[in-house]
Amino acid sequence: MVQTRNLTDPVVRSFVEAVNTHNREAFADVLAPNATMADDGTERDLEEWTDREIFTTRGHIDVVEESDEGRAFVADYRNDTWGSMRTSWRFTVEGNKISRFETGQA
Repeated sequence: MVQTRNLTDPVVRSFVEAVNTHNREAFADVLAPNATMADDGTERDLEEWTDREIFTTRGHIDVVEESDEGRAFVADYRNDTWGSMRTSWRFTVEGNKISRFETGQA
């Protein structure tokens, strides 16, 4: 397990911290204005998906291992809807903001 404070990429670290503390403002601050995302290869509405999968269901990311200089990781993700599952996450970071992230079952 990788402690959140030890994640390599500071922007990705801020993303994980915002998710784990359920801080919508910090989450929005780390995203680029027109950020996009996909879940299991399907494009999703970012605001609707994060509300449903993270904020109203107490989502939490425990990073197991990171790669790609900290812009990708495998994690145990849990929320009140789905319980716990192994997931993969990949981030595109531009100008200290996340412009895209992709997640799915690992």
